[in-house]
Amino acid sequence: MDFLSITGGEKLQGSVSVSGAKNAALPLISATLLAKNEACLKNLPDVVDIKTLLSLLEMLGAKVQRIDPHTVKVNSSEILSTKATYDIVRKMRASILVLGPLLSRFGKCEVSLPGGCAIGARPVDLHLKAMEKMGAIVEIKGGYIVANAPKGLKGATIAFDKITVTGTENVVMAAALAKGVTKILNAAQEPEVVQLCEVLQAAGVEIKGIGSNELEIVGQEGEALEFKEIEVIPDRIEAGTYLCTGAMTNSSIRLERVIPEHLSAVTQKLEEIGFGMEYGENHLTLLPASKRRAFEIITTEYPGFPTDMQAQFMALATQCEGASIIEERLFENRFMHVSELQRLGAGIHLRGNTATVNGGTKLLCADVMATDLRASSALVLAALAAEGTTNIHRIYHLDRGYERLEEKLRALGAVIERGRE
Repeated sequence: MDFLSITGGEKLQGSVSVSGAKNAALPLISATLLAKNEACLKNLPDVVDIKTLLSLLEMLGAKVQRIDPHTVKVNSSEILSTKATYDIVRKMRASILVLGPLLSRFGKCEVSLPGGCAIGARPVDLHLKAMEKMGAIVEIKGGYIVANAPKGLKGATIAFDKITVTGTENVVMAAALAKGVTKILNAAQEPEVVQLCEVLQAAGVEIKGIGSNELEIVGQEGEALEFKEIEVIPDRIEAGTYLCTGAMTNSSIRLERVIPEHLSAVTQKLEEIGFGMEYGENHLTLLPASKRRAFEIITTEYPGFPTDMQAQFMALATQCEGASIIEERLFENRFMHVSELQRLGAGIHLRGNTATVNGGTKLLCADVMATDLRASSALVLAALAAEGTTNIHRIYHLDRGYERLEEKLRALGAVIERGRE
């Protein structure tokens, strides 16, 4: 099992190129199950989750041709199975994204109940209720979601009780081949959802309301789609994490290949803390702060402050003057990194879903353990500011979502090495 060894206290400088967005790539890969032609996806991040989903498609019978680490061609014209087995699905929750396209195209599927990061309950019941409303018969048997729609899915009005990104994506993909019109109320508005809709629209599906919380999809009545070449959007969470590495060490960092408007909630908060920002069309630069002020954040759905950046900002709060308040409203177990940050000397008090972080803390090296994907990056950030050498264990979580993180940080001047234990 790999670990990272980081010696803190170094100023960082230079530029870093942001990889393709994992959370955009996963639904796009799943959507290729709707295609009648060979679909080409470019700018894929070279991370474990992408490899896992591509392996799942291969198990279903899709032909996957890996052109290079960031480009694949997927041919789903001859799917042999509609069963997504536990062995693959247990590795990540996003595997649930094959439910909608499989059911819509083939009228049946079996998908193992998903696994992944243990950051809290992310129930799939919203997905299942939506499929039932579209005419599917859904049962849970032996740890599998067994869904059948022998007459095909039909358009329906789906009103989500709570905003769900993967739920919205699943319904959009299911609706693409359904009969009639599907309306999604309280839809997620994340850039990753927007790109999925735009790709399906380019493939011939009529979709209204893209980017809003109400979507209307006119189904193709079972007719498979003709996909155009897809280039995955940049990863706003990776970009935000690298901005935080600069903020943590009070350094100047330039990000290349970003969409600045996708990062508005993050960059506005960094400016509030005291950092300068310079914006370009597809790049931005963080400028050091003369004083790093305490802050408050409440995680919420896009375009609000992303839950996937909460852990990184908690690490940053240890270096700000005063007490910062962080309220996590989306996932009840997403404070598991707190105990590990405390091992490094962070002063953090938890009360329910709210954390109070006492800033101006001197962090000291220790052995720490990653508990989930974003918690891993928070520990990396803390280690960059800690005195001495910190070892971060169980970084397989990190490898699920960050491409060549240690190489990119080393290029910025960080003292970081990957080891094996």
